[in-house]
Amino acid sequence: MDTLEYKRHIDTVIEKIEKARLHVSGHHIVKIVAVSKYVDAEAVRALYAIGQRAFGENRVQDLRDKSAALSELPLEWHFIGSLQKNKINNLLELDPFLMHSLDSLDLAQALEERLERQERSLDALMQINSAYEESKSGVLPEAALETYAQITQLCPRIRLKGVMSIGAHVNDEPTIRKSFETTHRIFEKLPNATVCSMGMSGDFELAIRCGATMVRLGSVLFPERL
Repeated sequence: MDTLEYKRHIDTVIEKIEKARLHVSGHHIVKIVAVSKYVDAEAVRALYAIGQRAFGENRVQDLRDKSAALSELPLEWHFIGSLQKNKINNLLELDPFLMHSLDSLDLAQALEERLERQERSLDALMQINSAYEESKSGVLPEAALETYAQITQLCPRIRLKGVMSIGAHVNDEPTIRKSFETTHRIFEKLPNATVCSMGMSGDFELAIRCGATMVRLGSVLFPERL
């Protein structure tokens, strides 16, 4: 796929996002985070060249390596993976634009302790396990509002911007839709929340129709790189 073909492919993806966005409202805004965890720095550079600015990594070491390799570019780096407590300092050193995967009050308090010590702050999303899947991290829906309030109150250096979830890992669209709708209902009840991050390459159109304001796209943006 040459540069022109690649741009046409990306334009097709954007058209799908636009169609889904308009299904919600002409005023609905959707931000794309390009998930670059399976591609190299040159693939990131190629997508940057046609306009993409926000990129997401799910491993702290990969975020460190790619952000260093592409330090001359004004990229917006998101951390989207599960964070082990022993990697907290390493992540904070990288100062990500947004952490998507704050999955418990316990992790929030561990982060708050390090943030206080380093006199830093961190923008984050609280992860919700809206599909009730044991393989996924996140706060269960029935505890989400209370946990969000607790993090806001007890962890002032963590600036919660909203929520993130992963759609149900099934082939049944109504079940996937239900998981997205669950997350969005919680999002709507949160004071001052602006980000509802849900939807990946296989289900982003459905996620947007269910109210997502941010989608995390990997393989659909890097079709020949994976």
